[in-house]
Amino acid sequence: MPKRKDLNSILLIGSGPIVIGQACEFDYAGSQSLRSLREDGIETILINSNPATIMTDPTMADHVYLKPLTTKSIVEILKAHPQIDAVLPTMGGQTALNLCIEADKKGIWEDFGVELIGVDIDAINITEDREQFRELMLKIGVGMAPQATATSFLKGKEIAQEFGFPLVIRASYTLGGAGASIVYKPEDFDEQLSYGLEISPIHEVMIDKALIGWKEYELELLRDKNDNVVIICAIENMDPMGIHTGDSITVAPAMTLSDRTYQKMRDMAIHMMRSIGDFEGGCNVQFAVSPDEKEDIIAIEINPRVSRSSALASKATGYPIAKVATKLAIGYTLDELDNQITKSTSALFEPTLDYVIVKIPRWNFDKFEGSDRTLGLQMKSVGEVMGIGRSFQEALHKATQSLEIKRNGLGADGKGYKDYDQIISKLTIPSWDRVFVIYDAIQLGIPLSRIHEITKIDMWFLKQYEELYSLEKEITKYTIATLSKDLLLEAKQKGFADRQIAHMLDCYESEVYTKRTELNINRVYKLVDTCAAEFKAMTPYYYSTFEAEIEKPDGTRYVENDSIVTDKKKIVVLGSGPNRIGQGIEFDYCCVHGVLAAAECGYETIMINCNPETVSTDFDTADKLYFEPVFWEHIYDIIRHEKPEGVIVQLGGQTALKLAEKLSKYGIKIIGTSFDALDLAEDRGRFSEMLLENNIPFPKYGIAETADEASELADTLDFPLLVRPSYVLGGQGMKIVINKEELEEHVVNLLRKIPNNKLLLDHYLDGAIEAEADAICDGEDVYIIGIMEHIEPCGIHSGDSNATLPPFNLGELVMQQIKDHTKKIALALNTVGLINIQFAIKDEVVYIIEANPRASRTVPFIAKAYKEPYVNYATKVMLGEKKVKDFKFNPQLEGFAIKQPVFSFNKFPNVNKNLGPEMKSTGESILFIDSLKDDEFYNLYARRKMYLSK
Repeated sequence: MPKRKDLNSILLIGSGPIVIGQACEFDYAGSQSLRSLREDGIETILINSNPATIMTDPTMADHVYLKPLTTKSIVEILKAHPQIDAVLPTMGGQTALNLCIEADKKGIWEDFGVELIGVDIDAINITEDREQFRELMLKIGVGMAPQATATSFLKGKEIAQEFGFPLVIRASYTLGGAGASIVYKPEDFDEQLSYGLEISPIHEVMIDKALIGWKEYELELLRDKNDNVVIICAIENMDPMGIHTGDSITVAPAMTLSDRTYQKMRDMAIHMMRSIGDFEGGCNVQFAVSPDEKEDIIAIEINPRVSRSSALASKATGYPIAKVATKLAIGYTLDELDNQITKSTSALFEPTLDYVIVKIPRWNFDKFEGSDRTLGLQMKSVGEVMGIGRSFQEALHKATQSLEIKRNGLGADGKGYKDYDQIISKLTIPSWDRVFVIYDAIQLGIPLSRIHEITKIDMWFLKQYEELYSLEKEITKYTIATLSKDLLLEAKQKGFADRQIAHMLDCYESEVYTKRTELNINRVYKLVDTCAAEFKAMTPYYYSTFEAEIEKPDGTRYVENDSIVTDKKKIVVLGSGPNRIGQGIEFDYCCVHGVLAAAECGYETIMINCNPETVSTDFDTADKLYFEPVFWEHIYDIIRHEKPEGVIVQLGGQTALKLAEKLSKYGIKIIGTSFDALDLAEDRGRFSEMLLENNIPFPKYGIAETADEASELADTLDFPLLVRPSYVLGGQGMKIVINKEELEEHVVNLLRKIPNNKLLLDHYLDGAIEAEADAICDGEDVYIIGIMEHIEPCGIHSGDSNATLPPFNLGELVMQQIKDHTKKIALALNTVGLINIQFAIKDEVVYIIEANPRASRTVPFIAKAYKEPYVNYATKVMLGEKKVKDFKFNPQLEGFAIKQPVFSFNKFPNVNKNLGPEMKSTGESILFIDSLKDDEFYNLYARRKMYLSK
């Protein structure tokens, strides 16, 4: 029976600003869902307050409301669209579910005759109310850890007395494990109990006996109205119980389960999904398994919505969970839908993987000075990467190479820990770099049994590590000249980078590259096809690997490659890798628009990225997707294979930009602004000379490479000084110092963290107003797409400031200087494409802080505020297809739009929350106001008087 005829108009609730625990996986899910509904001719109405995402692009839904996620906004929308038949809340994470429940309690859905689809209220309530959930599980015979609910401090104390320690405290109705903790000692219990009760919206906590060291698994399920259930993916956490799944290294398919236990777990998951309610859509179920022969299974929780792992599972299998879940919610059954990858089989099947994926979270602890860097039940990561390989070892290496933390993979780069006590301590207390420390421990000779005893990580994973180290040891016995083809091929098949092999052989990376090319050890590309190549896949979604040559009967040798190169003209777009503070979802938005614009210009589009949460890595965004690390070796091999016209680097943030020099050196064309111009903007000396030539003022500055040089400079520049390293992201390492002691301490720390870096010392313009402009330039004409004034004073990072579009307090003289400076700089830098310039305004003089000739964090915000597709225009300019004067710019904005930063400080209770030149916000929302008399603007403006931290 096909879709329901009575659903013609659907409201979709988004997930709002990105916070730790709820990132762009839900933007990906929401975008897929909207496309899925529109395919069926259903009118879509979206509410979401996040301007940085593709989901809130005007092309994604028939009506996009960039409004706060409140019941007040919901009522406004329902009044404006009485035709809305149903609401789909399962694509917007916990935020959307919580809002849906609140609207239900207030009777809003009933008042407007709106049906809930994709889930039912009972299912949400049962899964969120831990006591109800526990009772239901016991009723259906699913085991759970001993646990009890407390709604008061006294009750909590009684439970602790009964169960004994260690205990787990989990707060009800929270996100990303907020308020959850493991308590080992009675003296820590009171504080954690109070915090959990306080942070839960219903002031309830569940206290369980801690299953420390048990193995953890997640299953992703889909169910239709005929009660067909499929399990899309089984994910195993390499980290045992005790670390939030969002902070765990995860592997698919599950590696260390016996088939008997896996079948039992599947049956339990299906039984659980059927028991919580009668609804059509997606579900995520988490289990713990005892690490002994018995393999006892205990249910942890079930989420009746697409989850953080659904995006990962979709990318891991090629099965678009959110898209299919949406179709099921509007009445389709699984057997009526096509497999989106093969187009020839039905969606009523379970994907088969003939490869392994490894997800590693990406943390940003350096932004939260004084933060507790240990991992536990509260999620702390800000993004993630995924590696795909033919083996666990290859996938693990590719994931570690994707993290962008100056590591080349596991070991073999001289950056490992060597101190026994430090290694034991890091293994004992899980920390963000444990994935590397395990290798260091094996290298130091610590037995696997000891590592297993401390970490409780399954022996199978540890043996995989040990094999890698054995191979490294073997290779170090040779030189580049004597290394055999078999050994080199084995190293490549296990994921070692050329750089790592060069480190083992004590030679140059280029020598390893030359040797493997001569020996015909080249990357080949394999399809992610959902069915282990049993059916032909129609979707070009690839990962790389290395294979041994096959010899034909006639003696010719070849290696099988699934990626067929066409003779069309091609453009590569480099993605931005894992999300982190300073480089988030805005660049995914820019990459997607870049791909679509290049396709409109007749190019075959090729996307390279390793972030499983994003729309840019959806299997049908670009003509070809290479799910690979944004890491030189991988990119260069793809470019050699595809031979594109050029590479777009200015849409993928600092990640892609950093690769411009290498691309340029290897003679690969950079589309748009040249490497020399990009470098000119980053090289403070050259940039300042250019400003001098154009009579553009900038704060007095100097460049230092040692603490002594910095001290000498301070004598001529006058305090306060703004100190910052070159080529960094999100203001990393920036600080305002007011005397020589502070200066010396900061410079020494910086040079220890980032050796050989050039430090810039600027005289800090105290009390200045900060503004920024984004523009498109074609080398001849410049069009300023937006000028924003920051509400906070100069010195607070632009990503942490409330930015007002258009400016509210800059006179005509200042505005004219901003326009003149922007045009002069864009032309002097030979910009072709986008540019962002930041200004400090003091005594009516506009000084230049910096210029970035690339897409900036604010471009999506301006595009949404003015309802104009600026990235599309800029890409066509970069490709030389259009000039600035070919576009009819028509910005539409009544009143003002304010970009408001959103922080995730609640994950780091002891951190200094003051703002300064280093960015700390994880996301943003947009606020539209009609006039400056608006109360919300008044409140924001009053806050600018708060003092500035260093």
